[in-house]
Amino acid sequence: MVSPTAALQEVEVDYQGRGRALGPLSLTIEAGEIVALVGPSGCGKSTALRLLAGLEPATRGQVHRAVGRGETSVVFQAPTLAPWMSAAANVALPLELAGTPRPEARARAAEALARVGLAGVGESRPAQLSGGMAMRASLARALVTRPRLLMLDEPFAALDEITRRTLADDVLHLWSETRPAIVFVTHNVEEAAYMASRIVVLTRGPGRIAGEVRVDAPLPRPPGFRAWPVFAEAAEAVSGLLAAGSEAVA
Repeated sequence: MVSPTAALQEVEVDYQGRGRALGPLSLTIEAGEIVALVGPSGCGKSTALRLLAGLEPATRGQVHRAVGRGETSVVFQAPTLAPWMSAAANVALPLELAGTPRPEARARAAEALARVGLAGVGESRPAQLSGGMAMRASLARALVTRPRLLMLDEPFAALDEITRRTLADDVLHLWSETRPAIVFVTHNVEEAAYMASRIVVLTRGPGRIAGEVRVDAPLPRPPGFRAWPVFAEAAEAVSGLLAAGSEAVA
């Protein structure tokens, strides 16, 4: 039996001066699955993601991670590219920091940029890239280390709808090549239903699990998937859980 990639067991997170931000919450991320975290603003979605990524400790409860050093990558809402470095240098940075020789790191960065549709722009600075291109570069930087766990914290929130949909398909295509576990935070119900195999809905803060919705359909999604009944049913089920979770007593 394959061990889960990461898991939260009855975790709670308290912040000084703010009280309880999350939990109690238990969540298991299986190897290779795509999980969306959806919930009201301030419910602790990003906190849960940071716990799973090993970026933040739990106040109480247990965080289990089967991934080793360098096997987790995080993409945030803002591209977070170093403005003084080229796109290729930004993408190669995690490898160089891990001790990969520069020629190999730059070659792998060029491959990663090509995989996300940015072949030929390696020497461009972040200021020369559009919002969608900058997010693709951030995705390339996350993928260049070949992670087993990929965390996406509302990476498409600032992008237009056409770019969001294109990048959603790109992420699913890239997932099909190496099958990392993916956890992504989103406020967009349809985006969750399109990208995830399992959608976890949290209550209003402090977030707990209001329910889960599984999307029983092929990944990557076939053309026209948004017109499939299973897509509409999943989106409706998530919306219902959101409404119920928003009314939950904290």
